[in-house]
Amino acid sequence: MQQALARPAAPSRWHHRRVTTDTDPTPPVTSGADAATASSTDASADSTASQATRVAAVVYNPIKVDLDAVKAAVARAEGAAGWGTTLWFETSEDDAGQGPAREAVEAGATMVIAAGGDGTVRAVAETVHASDASLALLPSGTGNLLARNLKLTLEDLDNSLETAFSGEDRDIDLGMLEIRREDGSSSEHVYVVMTGLGIDAKMLANTDDDLKKKVGWLAYVKALVATLRDENQLVFRYRIDGGKQRDMHAHTIIVGNCGALPANIVLLPDAAIDDGLFDILLLRPKGVRGWAHILFKVFWENGVVRRLPFADKLPGTENEALRYVKAKQIEVELKSPEDIEVDGDGFGVATGFRTWIAPGGLTVRVPRS
Repeated sequence: MQQALARPAAPSRWHHRRVTTDTDPTPPVTSGADAATASSTDASADSTASQATRVAAVVYNPIKVDLDAVKAAVARAEGAAGWGTTLWFETSEDDAGQGPAREAVEAGATMVIAAGGDGTVRAVAETVHASDASLALLPSGTGNLLARNLKLTLEDLDNSLETAFSGEDRDIDLGMLEIRREDGSSSEHVYVVMTGLGIDAKMLANTDDDLKKKVGWLAYVKALVATLRDENQLVFRYRIDGGKQRDMHAHTIIVGNCGALPANIVLLPDAAIDDGLFDILLLRPKGVRGWAHILFKVFWENGVVRRLPFADKLPGTENEALRYVKAKQIEVELKSPEDIEVDGDGFGVATGFRTWIAPGGLTVRVPRS
């Protein structure tokens, strides 16, 4: 069983203020000019010391990145921004990033750059969120979901590193997740984008990894076709925000912190990454017509119409095939085990899950405003 993460009752970031004391209770008498000079000198020294103590670390997936190119770009960016020499930690098949990120924080990194796909980002966030370090992104995967939702540059190495070293901090919400298994065990994780059961999890289970390496996210299209042929529905009980437990039949349930996907797909159009709420999507199509309504809603209304400058004046269509709900917590108990996905990666089979939001639980680097 994976070691459980502590459930935060409040945002999991704690900022400590350094307190200094003077052993001599009687300060020396100085003139106004001397005091001003001393103050200016001290401020300059403090600023220089602060700059010198800033150290970044890169946690990278060796399969996803061109290490020589990344190291050269990091050297340029760290030098231009006045940071110290960057530390480097490699992920492995057995450790997607939690361990290397922990080593980075323990080594004194104040910023950890995740260089890899969505799995690397999620794994690094799982460690960084409980520290005083910030998370920076060097998108190197297929989906790049968090970077996409933060509207960061996806294919510009130097620009991404400029954001990391010269940008600013932004606090975003973090999903906390407890997955329950068939053997009665449970494990806790974090996620930055979404988790779910049904079409998304089954699609990931049906995805050909070799095809994904060749054509990227288009490999999901083939998997999606196979998934839509599966007429099995989820049968579950759920409870939202500690309310009444209800029974539900649905094809899919997705709990999201943000909702933009590749190919201009906006799955959760009202999701905000820092509003302290999840957006929950339930899909309940009835036959081909129901799926057609869902596709129209997701691709046309969410992906095109809602981006028009006058979109707020246009009426939305009612659609019984899908339902959106906002909440801070949801608990799901499945009638039979189902595949579950977390931030675009399959996480095995679950008999249920509980997820709650940690408002402002993760600090990320974004371009300076």
